[in-house]
Amino acid sequence: MVKRLFGREHRGFEDESDPMAFEAARGRAAIEESREILVVLDREERVVAASRRAREAIQDLAMGRRLPESALRERRAVEVSYDALGKKETLLYLSEPAENAAYDELRAGFTAAVSHELRTPLARLMSLLETAALPGEDPEELIGRARSEVEQIGELIDDVLFLSELETGRQVVALALTPLQAIAEEVGASLAESADRADVALSVDVPEGIEIPLRPRMLRVVLENLVANSIRYAGPGARCRISAERRDGAVSLTVADDGQGVADDDLPRLFERFYRADRARSSRGTGLGLAIVKHVVTSAGGTVEATGSPGGGLTVRSRFPDGI
Repeated sequence: MVKRLFGREHRGFEDESDPMAFEAARGRAAIEESREILVVLDREERVVAASRRAREAIQDLAMGRRLPESALRERRAVEVSYDALGKKETLLYLSEPAENAAYDELRAGFTAAVSHELRTPLARLMSLLETAALPGEDPEELIGRARSEVEQIGELIDDVLFLSELETGRQVVALALTPLQAIAEEVGASLAESADRADVALSVDVPEGIEIPLRPRMLRVVLENLVANSIRYAGPGARCRISAERRDGAVSLTVADDGQGVADDDLPRLFERFYRADRARSSRGTGLGLAIVKHVVTSAGGTVEATGSPGGGLTVRSRFPDGI
């Protein structure tokens, strides 16, 4: 059988019983058939092998010549150096130009957003420290407020790092089914004091037997963020309820409040990083809670949506396939 390896015909080795010949053929075939933009360079940085995808993607790519400068200018490269029978070679994995641009845009936007969100509590902290130096000020009260600002900065950093770990796959989201009732009651108990301070009535209405395809820690993260969001924004006198049900082959987990509600224009953007509705812009939240919820739920194969209207409260419902 004739195969085209690295752009030329190859009819196999004369001695197919030679282990080294077999391994060499396997290596060449693996590179050739790779779906990645894959290039092998010798110690003089000349191309000695390239995948079919690389030859299609890189203009003017030629064996025995240096890699065109445009190939590296338009793409991110991951280099793997190795020794092949005494010869130094480098394996290059190159990204698609569109992927590179999207990555750079995402990184720049995320960095700008983090910088902006950190600037506000840092400015308030600096103002408090300057005020503390003035005569006649109450240092104890100012220290308490400064501590609150430092705590907010710490929460923001923790959320940013957690979201980063989720997106890079370091945090495993779904491994097994977790009973929901116990976790929901635990979260309700842990946030009861915060709810009391905000004058929000918190209740849990989750029947036995309902399981969610999330690790216990991740399920707790989802519930804590959703309940904390209601406590922070629903307003005094509001009620927040955690509930769940099975319906039409799916399990739904709902956190709903009857508080101030959210404008229709804000609803589609609630799960964006750092996005806050107008009435919440001065709040002490990190702006990442609902973004974390969405990432965890969708990573486990579920969906999440927010519904509501001004004066009618906010409902956030996550749905998962039943019996995963």
